[in-house]
Amino acid sequence: MAIEDTRDKILSVANNLFIRFGFHKTSMDEIAKIARKAKGSLYYHFTNKEELFKEVVSKEITGLKNQLSVIVKNTDLSASGKIKKYLTKRMEILNNAANYQETLKADFFEHFDFIDDLRNELDEWEKINLKKILLQGVNKGEFSVIDDIDVLLDMIIMVIKGLEIPFYIQNKYEEYSSYFERLIGILTKGLAT
Repeated sequence: MAIEDTRDKILSVANNLFIRFGFHKTSMDEIAKIARKAKGSLYYHFTNKEELFKEVVSKEITGLKNQLSVIVKNTDLSASGKIKKYLTKRMEILNNAANYQETLKADFFEHFDFIDDLRNELDEWEKINLKKILLQGVNKGEFSVIDDIDVLLDMIIMVIKGLEIPFYIQNKYEEYSSYFERLIGILTKGLAT
């Protein structure tokens, strides 16, 4: 088996075990056993469990970015349509991103900072892409001119991230997801000229 195939197998098994048992209760021994790899093979590819988990979460975030990029680049949608589709799709994708959700748990932040750079990089990526949508809306006359666009972007990110814990950790996504679209409607109406 090629080195890359081994790495992919380890990531796949680790992903499934992290989803099932969480970060704390998943061991490198168990990953090696289920992957049918020597423990040394795991350490050849990943320095430790934190690095392996970070790679698993990174793959979820990459999947999120890929799907959201399609929306940002869609020339058939208005800026309001893009914001609605982007934010709704974002929350829908993260509802199924169990390892990303693990990073939201309060005890996770108290003990592990190795994932912070991934989350910060996602925030910056989202600001850049949401800015593209907002500027499209301004340029097409759909939105009024936004003086402090960077502050507005920070606030939008704070609001959507603020919903992640009740949606995913407190399992309220199904109950409130339809109301989320109304919240987005309020946002787009507030941006309109």
